[in-house]
Amino acid sequence: MREITLEELLEAGCHFGHQVTRSNPKARDFIFEARDNIHIIDLAKTKAGLEEAAAFIRDLAAKNGVLVIVGTKRQARTIVEEEVKRASAGENSGENLFYITNRWVGGLLTNFQEVSKNFKKYADFVTDLQDDEVKSRYTKKEVGGWEKEKNKLENLYGGVAKITKKPDCLFIIDSHLENLAVREALVTHVPTVALVDTNADPSIIDYPIPANDDAVGSIKLIVSYIIDAWIEGRKEGIRIREEEVKKTAVEAEKAKIKAEKEAARAAAASAKGSGEPKKKAEKEAKTKTKSKKS
Repeated sequence: MREITLEELLEAGCHFGHQVTRSNPKARDFIFEARDNIHIIDLAKTKAGLEEAAAFIRDLAAKNGVLVIVGTKRQARTIVEEEVKRASAGENSGENLFYITNRWVGGLLTNFQEVSKNFKKYADFVTDLQDDEVKSRYTKKEVGGWEKEKNKLENLYGGVAKITKKPDCLFIIDSHLENLAVREALVTHVPTVALVDTNADPSIIDYPIPANDDAVGSIKLIVSYIIDAWIEGRKEGIRIREEEVKKTAVEAEKAKIKAEKEAARAAAASAKGSGEPKKKAEKEAKTKTKSKKS
């Protein structure tokens, strides 16, 4: 991972917090000072929190974990979608990476089995609407109803519709706004990485990143850095798994050669053992012949 600088964080506006009157007392450790009734975030702690969070995301990606990015606020939607698309463009980097940009899917963590039924329903609508033979058996009105229902489900679940298991981590933009997602993660013990502004409680986040969660520049910089960590982790994971496959193949080949050698030795020993009685009999016959002659 590249090292992010304090200058980058400053230029992106990561240091601007909320008004002093809106601050959360538990966020005081991240506050550098107050200027014109606005809290200023300590960028040294932003840098430390971001690098720690990126290291965790990198390890998660390397272990083939599932990450869901939650960014429903207007400033974050486009950024999240673009960054996920960038990750998906890389070979296998987009696997296990999902996003939510409209509203939090209630029950995604606490009641995944029930929520996943809607994912299956959406997938069935997509499949049926692409099959002309299926559509020919129904009226235009019924097919039009399917289209409306599919669009509704896509709007709600599009970014997570292909998820097959409960996520291993949530990356949340604005932990204060996404309070429901944070509470579900706490109940289900799912690790959280989140942008935490001065109006939020950082103590309930596993990997808090103290930063401005309203400025587009701040969101863009931090999300890009986390996605870079994800892409790097995926590549590292693929490399490790390929090495393990090669190592297993080499060990299997060695075991095969060893078994063949042992079988050959056993066959040779067996042949030698069967030849000894014959040699002994021939020796005794020669001895008897010599005795008769003498």
